[in-house]
Amino acid sequence: MKIAIAAQGTDKTSKVSERGGRAPYYLIFEDGELIEAFKNPFATGGGGAGFAVPKALAQKGVEKVIGKQFGGNMLRAMEETGIVMAETTEQTVEEALKD
Repeated sequence: MKIAIAAQGTDKTSKVSERGGRAPYYLIFEDGELIEAFKNPFATGGGGAGFAVPKALAQKGVEKVIGKQFGGNMLRAMEETGIVMAETTEQTVEEALKD
């Protein structure tokens, strides 16, 4: 299963991002291994990040997204793309992945 975690940086020791659609990066894991640090092109700019991020992650084959907080638009878009969402209180990506 491919899992994406909203992150502040590009490695497992990075903090989990407080924001879903505007997270600076998404770290994509497969079978517990980091396979990609995806720079979120929707992290800054106008509206629409909540809709665009799940679509971009779905194109990468992501099946589950972990983060601290997701807005309504992102939740709806994840439902439409079939991505499962999980919120975490963990501080680092590595902790969230283990949880």
